Amino acid sequence: MSTTVLSAQGLVMKFGGITATNNVTLDLKQGARHALIGPNGAGKTTLINLLTGVLQPTAGKITLEGQDITQLTPNQRVRRGMVRTFQINQLFDSLTPLETLAMVVSQQQGLGNKWWQALGANPRVTERCEQLLEQFHLTTVMAQPTRVLAYGKRRLLEIAIALACEPRVLLLDEPVAGVPAGEREELLQTVAALPAEVSVLLIEHDMDLVFSFAKRMTVLVNGTVLTEGDPDQIANDPQVKAVYLGHGDEINEGMNTMNAGAGGAHHA
Repeated sequence: MSTTVLSAQGLVMKFGGITATNNVTLDLKQGARHALIGPNGAGKTTLINLLTGVLQPTAGKITLEGQDITQLTPNQRVRRGMVRTFQINQLFDSLTPLETLAMVVSQQQGLGNKWWQALGANPRVTERCEQLLEQFHLTTVMAQPTRVLAYGKRRLLEIAIALACEPRVLLLDEPVAGVPAGEREELLQTVAALPAEVSVLLIEHDMDLVFSFAKRMTVLVNGTVLTEGDPDQIANDPQVKAVYLGHGDEINEGMNTMNAGAGGAHHA
């Protein structure tokens, strides 16, 4: 059985008299491709903020590789290997993709604020940046200011930054949100090709992406885990169709995508 890398146990988050997260338990296995889904207002963002340290839980415990991280700050969690992308694109608009990645890679290699020197003088930094630029289809735009990039490229850069942090756990927060249809396929392919050793928790409304990517799903409704299972179980659960997806049209489309790609790279 796979080792549990990230575990949330009985998480409760109260804001005054409102309970946003109610006794949520979630385990992320080594190398997982796990999706967290639910309707708007289900508590997904609150849960992710708890996992990443933006919020401190009213009750409950979070462990990363068996170590209690419940009281750690977001930066401390990043250093432990938990990295998050954001559904709202957050980048340095004046820097190029190459400069942005050089800054992150240099930090990871202990060079700190001397990243501009490392880019030209340190082969390890240069090589890693080149690898990431190629992996995320950014080589052709690596010298352009981030502010002029197409939105899909900006999202790719954001995921590249996260991977440059050498995560053990990667939380992908709505990676295709706002990405135009013509730019989505490149992004979907890149997400599908993320390193197998990185455990991924995907938060996403797009059912095509969810069903093509996830091997396990957790459904959150009103701050509580409604159910958890593999894609087939979730697709055929009447509670999921009734509470989250109405008549189930979206989930059926997602299942069709999964079945069409079965045996292909999208469902590896």
